[in-house]
Amino acid sequence: MQRILDRNSPFSLSNRCFSTMMAAFNRMQTFADLHRFERIGYVRKVTVAATQMPCGWDVADNIARAEKLVRQAAAEGANIILLQELFERVYFCQYQREAFRAFATPIDENPAVAHFQTIAQELNVVLPISIFERAGQVSFNTVVMIDANGDILGIYRKTHIPDGPGYCEKFYFSPGDTGFKVWQTQFGRIGVGICWDQWFPETARAMALMGAEMLLYPTAIGSEPYNDAIDSSGHWQRTQQGHAAANVMPVIASNRVGREEIEDSHITFYGSSFIADATGAMVKTLDKTETGVICASFDLEALDQLRQEWGLFRDRRPSEYSPLLTKDGVHQSR
Repeated sequence: MQRILDRNSPFSLSNRCFSTMMAAFNRMQTFADLHRFERIGYVRKVTVAATQMPCGWDVADNIARAEKLVRQAAAEGANIILLQELFERVYFCQYQREAFRAFATPIDENPAVAHFQTIAQELNVVLPISIFERAGQVSFNTVVMIDANGDILGIYRKTHIPDGPGYCEKFYFSPGDTGFKVWQTQFGRIGVGICWDQWFPETARAMALMGAEMLLYPTAIGSEPYNDAIDSSGHWQRTQQGHAAANVMPVIASNRVGREEIEDSHITFYGSSFIADATGAMVKTLDKTETGVICASFDLEALDQLRQEWGLFRDRRPSEYSPLLTKDGVHQSR
């Protein structure tokens, strides 16, 4: 750029063109404008946070507790703050109970969404909010993406719905119909999966291909009701660390803590919320019992350059991946 604008350069433009170019250059006020001319040295820093807390049956108390953590994270400089899955109340999916279906609300009637739209605008932070959504005759496990000005950018409905002892989600949630989603927020492009989605590499890769720069996973996972000795926390973390490394982008996961009992069933949620960097390395973690916030900062421009250097997306061979479109590796799904 310099040699083009230098009047003494053999590549110099006419005086009129030079003056026009310089006037346009001087009018550029933002980093985004400057970025169109020169990528070298450009920094796009974002600070992300994961929260972790126990939940009870009182929705207002849980929202207040979540707000406190959001404010703490914002005070520590966070731009994007992840709260855990279905934080409005106890993880009710331990049992199939008709009465619990009444917890579902339309998005425009959900108290957490309305509350955190105001908080997002006040603090200038991005907040993905996990809710039990009622939509017509069905219900979904949904994330509502709230941008830093308080606007709702859209929703994602959980794709993979688990079903097993203590995790009876198919009774409550229809499989998501939104497809995977990536949003351009004020602080970067975010892809969000929900809990069970995090075990599927296809989820992470799809969001990365759609332009995500960070992958976020609100979660509710803990012990197995039939065997307290089972602790999958390490497996859970390593799976998502693999997504970070394979897609060369940070992964942020937020889980709940505490023992929750419903009748004769109980789950001890093991927390272990974390932030992994673009190589899959752990940057920050919370332990299995604490309530708190962790934050980490990333240069999204540098990470974009790192992805380009690795060539993992360049060298993909989609035409060879037909087994991924099947259930059994052979027959095309319909």
